[in-house]
Amino acid sequence: MKTVTYVIQDPIGLHARPAGQLAKAAGAWKECDIKITVGAKTVDAKRIMGVMQLGAKQGNTLTLEISGPQEAEAAAALEEFLKGNL
Repeated sequence: MKTVTYVIQDPIGLHARPAGQLAKAAGAWKECDIKITVGAKTVDAKRIMGVMQLGAKQGNTLTLEISGPQEAEAAAALEEFLKGNL
């Protein structure tokens, strides 16, 4: 299992557009199980409604837990996504 931790920089936080983009990016890794945690809430990163329900704001820490045959590649790609979009 790989873990990616990221502090949200976007002043608006994890709102609808980046939540949808994150779910789509995570969904591209079909053979990997990807969970996202903010505070005490953990959801499937491939489900947009779950990602939006996290209510992540600027300064919150996101933790992605990725497991599967391509976990290293998925972790690197998702970390780049977070840096470029949040």
